[in-house]
Amino acid sequence: MKQLIKGGRIINPEDNTDMIGDVLIENDQIVEIGANIQCEGAEVFQADGLVVAPGFIDMHTHLREPGLEAKEDIASGTRAAAAGGFTTIACMANTKPVIDSAILVAGVNRRAQETGVVHVKTIGAVSKGLAGQELAEIGDMLAAGAVAFSDDGRYISNSQLLRTAMEYISIFDGLLISHAEDETLVEDGVMHEGAVSAMLGMKGRPAVAEDIAVARDLLMAEYVGSRIHIAHVSTKGAVELIRKAKERGVRVTAETTPHHLYFTDEALTGFNTAFKVNPPLRSAEHVAAVREGLQDGTIDVIATDHAPHAFEEKDVEFRYAPSGFPGLETALGVIMTTLYHGGFMSLPDIVARMSSTPARILGLEAGTLQVGHPADIVLFDPDKEWQVDAKKFRTKARHSPFDGVKLKGKAIATVVAGKFVMCNGEVLQ
Repeated sequence: MKQLIKGGRIINPEDNTDMIGDVLIENDQIVEIGANIQCEGAEVFQADGLVVAPGFIDMHTHLREPGLEAKEDIASGTRAAAAGGFTTIACMANTKPVIDSAILVAGVNRRAQETGVVHVKTIGAVSKGLAGQELAEIGDMLAAGAVAFSDDGRYISNSQLLRTAMEYISIFDGLLISHAEDETLVEDGVMHEGAVSAMLGMKGRPAVAEDIAVARDLLMAEYVGSRIHIAHVSTKGAVELIRKAKERGVRVTAETTPHHLYFTDEALTGFNTAFKVNPPLRSAEHVAAVREGLQDGTIDVIATDHAPHAFEEKDVEFRYAPSGFPGLETALGVIMTTLYHGGFMSLPDIVARMSSTPARILGLEAGTLQVGHPADIVLFDPDKEWQVDAKKFRTKARHSPFDGVKLKGKAIATVVAGKFVMCNGEVLQ
């Protein structure tokens, strides 16, 4: 089967391609890229006015399966990903049971092949049960297909365990992803500690809790010589620490999220539990610093931290609600509205932070538009205006701080392994 995408703006950060042209797909691979391609018998998709880019890669997704399927499962989560333009997502280990063994990695990968509509990669736990006391089966999980290791949702407070994990993972030149927040400083906190939390009478989570944790993890990675990736960076101090570490040659990469680029803690004045996330939404000075860090390359990746919950879990008093919300279907619109139309970043830079860079960090054969490579492609309209309606999400979760927000920029079609899995907003599988 042949598919011909015609007349789009082709952006491929891997080789600095930025041109109007066509992409010819045969079976699951790209076979030709150029101008005015003719192919008899090919199914044509007219892409005038659209950006044609490598499919987005989200290296921080919570699919909740196994064990927490009331929140999300692989089938619903991958359909949400397809709707948002993502062709590959990496799922975190904080499921029930925790993904801390080879058999669980293999099980998730098999389930993804059976029920998923986009590629799913598995991130294994660093410690057994996320308890932070004993190393998980890291070598076996790597052999079973794990692409990275993280106790995301929990901070590895045991420095000796962290060192041992880094030393072991570095044998394979593997990646440890850090949820960096000193838990002793944020206990019972529900939002960013600052003027707004004081006004609302809510216990805060201070920015310094993230800064201290990031500093410790960077120092340990520097000492061991291992790779480390800092998840969901949200503070000015963390950005500066990562910037200085990169200057010293520390093997660090980092991500931030669309919501930490868009909202400030002032959004919480209505006590809407959809805005409760971890790390929390920060004050304006932190948001500005994170945007600057993304601009100058201190922060490498934009990741969603898609964290769905069941309706009844979020429909409680603010302090009792779990942190997180679904982000796969709104990510592109938020990023385009904030960064591109806000004048912070160019389209090629945005595409790189959402495709080729996460692919490189995770060691995936993805994130590029080149002949002979897999045909994982997103087509999006950078100027399409739309209003978020959480009731129409493909994810099981409906609690979104962006519900009702008008955004500019939307995925129009998603191609996975040469097949259109989403077209004009409709997920086809």
